[in-house]
Amino acid sequence: MASLKEVRIRIESVKSTQQITSAMKLVAASKLRKTQNAIVALRPYANKLREILQNLSGSMDNTDSGSFSRERPVQKALFIILTSNRGLCGPFNSNVIRNAKIHIAEEYQELNRQGKLDLFCIGKKGAEHFRKAHFNVSEVNTEIFENASFDNSVKISMSLMERFATGEYDRIEVIYNQFKNAAVQKLTIEQFLPVVPLESSVGGHSSKANYIFEPEKEILLEQLVPKVLKIQFYKMILDSLASEYGARMTAMHQATDNAQEILKQLRLSYNKARQAAITKELLEIVSGAEALKG
Repeated sequence: MASLKEVRIRIESVKSTQQITSAMKLVAASKLRKTQNAIVALRPYANKLREILQNLSGSMDNTDSGSFSRERPVQKALFIILTSNRGLCGPFNSNVIRNAKIHIAEEYQELNRQGKLDLFCIGKKGAEHFRKAHFNVSEVNTEIFENASFDNSVKISMSLMERFATGEYDRIEVIYNQFKNAAVQKLTIEQFLPVVPLESSVGGHSSKANYIFEPEKEILLEQLVPKVLKIQFYKMILDSLASEYGARMTAMHQATDNAQEILKQLRLSYNKARQAAITKELLEIVSGAEALKG
């Protein structure tokens, strides 16, 4: 059994850790509330814009679709991976990294082997892992989560649109955690470019929306697509950020509860050790008194 001093040191250590995890939980909860309000307010608008864009793209043939909707053979692809800059958020980062590697192996194995798959890691944890794993990490951004504003996200989305339009990449996909609630995040892989037409529920054929276009649909598509893509990318950033805060709050809540359980066990051990020490001293006193009598 550990000595009383050792148990006291462990109790103080666990108490200190519990205070830290409790504080981190409160900070994450505060940040989550602000980000959650932002994503909840943005999501209906972003989803409706995306639906309009997909319907519009579905009403056009591949030959007359705009530069952001035109499908072409995938000679080079970009895979954007959204993780966090910091740890202590449970399986948030590991889920993204694991599923990103699975998706690469299933969809881009040949391109990756040929060196024609670039990774754009938004978040320090993903960048560190994929660089160590010797993937072709072409770009890293760790600043966007420090100030996740629309203006900052637009800089990235415009750069992605330009690269696709110039033919540098034939497909751009994003993997991120979609926020559901503080305890649940849905891992999502979305094709960012080219724009995917809306598919009908029967047969999987793209729907042909019966619209009257004003101005002409080609002009409308060229003007609408950049706006929708900027909103969609900003939504992904907010989704990932809210998911990170939710995962960290949940992880710190569990860590705080675990620390409380450890404290109970340590206090029980401390009381047992103290009782044993008192009993030993009493026995020594009684034995000494009996020896003097003898």
